[in-house]
Parts: sequence; structure tokens; C-alpha cells
Amino acid sequence: MEDTVSERQQQQPTRRPLAIQFRYLALVSALVLALIANLAFGGVAIPFSDVISALMSNFVDHDAPDRFTLVVNHIRLPRALAAMLVGASLAITGAMLQGLFRNPLADPGLVGVSAGAALAAVATIVFAHELSKWIVIDKMQYVLPVAAFLGGFLCTLLIYRISKRDGHTNVATMLLAGIAINAIALSMIGTLTYLSDDEQLRDVVFWQLGSLGGVSWSLLLPTIPLLVIPLLILKWASGPLNALALGEDDAGNLGVNVTALTYLIILAVAIGVGAAVAISGIIGFVGLIVPHLIRLISGVNHRHLLPQSALLGSCLLLLADLTSRTIVVPAELPIGLVTSAFGGPFFLWLLVRNRKRLAT
Repeated sequence: MEDTVSERQQQQPTRRPLAIQFRYLALVSALVLALIANLAFGGVAIPFSDVISALMSNFVDHDAPDRFTLVVNHIRLPRALAAMLVGASLAITGAMLQGLFRNPLADPGLVGVSAGAALAAVATIVFAHELSKWIVIDKMQYVLPVAAFLGGFLCTLLIYRISKRDGHTNVATMLLAGIAINAIALSMIGTLTYLSDDEQLRDVVFWQLGSLGGVSWSLLLPTIPLLVIPLLILKWASGPLNALALGEDDAGNLGVNVTALTYLIILAVAIGVGAAVAISGIIGFVGLIVPHLIRLISGVNHRHLLPQSALLGSCLLLLADLTSRTIVVPAELPIGLVTSAFGGPFFLWLLVRNRKRLAT
């Protein structure tokens, strides 16, 4: 009997790592399948074998590329990579905000971070002619993501300052501040929309609805370093965020520099959301839905929550982009409408589920 009990105790620690590895394997497999489907389907369906051949042509010498190779490598591939990076960035920043505020309702779109970044991006578009007098034309492609970052950073910092009181974050204040900032940003975007010309108006509508239709290699490459930054701090931030779940005082007693952690997360959120808005516009609810789904599957440990959120966020936005391109062919539905169609009901469910907590 004692031998049996000891054998069970030895087996139990190995089951957990195996389960975690299986989840990672499942998420990676789903991401690969979503990527291939995104490259294969659209206005023109491309056989999977031709998709693989087109991708391989980037690594081996190839003669004059055929029609499928051009579509895959120059139209769909940069768009798919943008969907993966934007989805991962939004999911991670959402999980970080929820960990920082210690509230499941925190999301870059809900608390006004995305709106602030979009306002800065729209202002850059409308006043591009004036900015070109001071900035070299070749550097203008870098102005948009930098401006969006600054807008997101200022909004994130403002929300944190408003919602923090006596060392604690007031959830109701955070949500109300987010609503107010969203309203202010959207009213200013509306004013800029009124002042824009026909060409600028099209770009402004793009930012408001969210779309990956305008993504190209020239737009994607400058923003990749910014989108990757939230991924780089995963390992460093996961442990302190776990400690922060106990409260700021307890986290400080455990050796966590809460102030440094706060500003690091605010900076990472601003950079990630700003870069995402710069190339895709406002895409809401990804940062809200994905961390919750991962918590239901893997629990609340940020060591697994953050990287798994990145994988699921990439997969989710790939599928949302595929839906936006195929549901109303030959037209294209803005991807922000697709994510909002699923995210709105999900947010209502969260409100109902957490209404007792919010009431206190």
C-alpha cells in the first residue's frame, strides 16, 4: 500500500507538465493551421500545395513567380504576419493590464488606450502635409507608429493615475475613466474627420473600423520591433504579476518593485497597442477575450497565461481576418466589426459574472 501511495506521489508532478506541454502543442498546431487557412482562402482559393510552394520560394531560387506565388507572398503573407503580431500584442497587453489592475475587465480598447493611440494616428494622417515640412519624407513611415505609441502611453498613464487611490486601483473609476477618454478621443477623431480631405477621410475611416487590408511589407517591417517588445518582457513580468495578485503591499514584501513593474507594463502596453493601431486601426476585445479563455484552460499563473495568450491571440485574429475577407466576398468586412461582434456579448457575460465584485 505504501509503495502504491509513493508511486502516485511520484507520478503527480509529471502530469501537470505534460498537460501544460499538451496545451502549448495544441495552441501551436491551431496557429499553424489558422496561418495556412489564412493564406489559402480568400477571394481566390489557393490549393494548400501551392501555398507551401509559394512559401518555399522565399528560401530557394525561383524563376518568374506565378500568380499564386505573388498573391501568397506579397498580399496575404504580410497581412497574415500582421494579424499574428497584432493579435499576440493585443492579447498580451490585455493580460498585463488585467494583472496590473487586478481586474478581469481591463482591456486596451475598453479603458481608452486604443482610442488614444488612434487619435494620435489620425492626427498624424490629417496633418501629414504639415509634418512633412519638418520631417524627411523617407522617415514619415516611422512617424505613425511613434505617434500612436505616444497617444497610447499618455492615455494608459492617465488612466492609471486617475484610478489609483491610497495604493489601490478602483475598478469602477478605471472603467469610467476609460469611457470618458474614449468619448473625448472619438469626438476629436470626429473633428479631424470633418477637417480631412477625401484621401485622408478613407484612411481615417480605416483607423476607426480596424482593418488589415492596407498592410504591406513597407508598412509592416518598421512596426515589427514595436510589436515584438511586449513579447520580450514575458519572462520578466510573469513572476512579479503573480506576486501582484496578492496585493501591492504583499508584492512589495516579496521583493517586487511595484513602481518599476507598473511603468514597465504601461510602457509595454503603450508600445504594443500603439504599433497595433498604427497598422490595423482599432481592433477591440482581443485583449479582453483571449486572457479569459486561457484562464479557463490553464489557470491564472502568468508564466503560462502570457505566452499562451500570445499564441491564442494570434490564432484568433488570423481567423477573424479570414472571416472578414470571406464572409461578404467580393467586399471585405472591417476586422474590427468581426471582433466586436464576438467581444460585445462576451463582455456582457463578464459584467454579469462579476457584478457582485463590481458592486463592492
